[in-house]
Amino acid sequence: MIEPKRTILVTGATGGIGSAVCARLAEAGYSLILAARNTDRLQSACVALPAPARGSHCWIAVDMASDASVATFGSQLASSGAVLDGLVLMPPQMRPTGDCQPPADTWRELFQSHFIGPLELLRNAISTMRPDPAQDRRAKIVIVSAITSVQALGNYATSNVLRCAWLAQAKTLALALGEKGIHVNTLSLGGTLTPAYIASIERRAADAAMSFAERLAAETENIPLRKYGRPEEVALAVEVLLSRFSDHMTGANLLHDGGFTRAY
Repeated sequence: MIEPKRTILVTGATGGIGSAVCARLAEAGYSLILAARNTDRLQSACVALPAPARGSHCWIAVDMASDASVATFGSQLASSGAVLDGLVLMPPQMRPTGDCQPPADTWRELFQSHFIGPLELLRNAISTMRPDPAQDRRAKIVIVSAITSVQALGNYATSNVLRCAWLAQAKTLALALGEKGIHVNTLSLGGTLTPAYIASIERRAADAAMSFAERLAAETENIPLRKYGRPEEVALAVEVLLSRFSDHMTGANLLHDGGFTRAY
């Protein structure tokens, strides 16, 4: 069991992956600050989590696509007096598209909602961290990304660009913040069986007159492990990256894709 005083901020906390991450970390004894857009879902999620040994979990609503919302979030985080020991940053998921040349306005919107906004939230979170390497106190940042950070996919044309931007920023921050005892690593996901992704497989199965099991087997045939990941598996990987396991790791990009990515 970790020390209950350790506090972790989790963005996207009410989503399919975020919920699993919060459940795993709460069970491990972390004190959590949940962040997402919907206040009702945030409140319900907080109540459902097992309470930490000291204090309670809390939440702050934020829309990472909005500069004003992120600024308000930053003010609320600072005024709460929280000292973060870690951050699980999940930039909003990008929709699949084969359009590799969208208009400029589309690019501006994508960069704002999937990079600039989350990056400003990250800056606010870092400002509340108080690592002290001399006292063996370190802060851990886990940025949840996608395998388009290392392998271009034709049906995720814009994700290929944005996820590489996150990979570069994570490496840059790792170099800049390492001496302070702040670790920055990324976790790049392949297909993951969130409720939303399961629903999309069900639709594709219906369109192809296949059973869910048949469609799932067909879609995972090119994955060495012959399966998609589960949110609970992602949550375990996140917990490991927040733990002492990563005390000598920073700037790393871990693939969580069942072996799908062929590059060395």
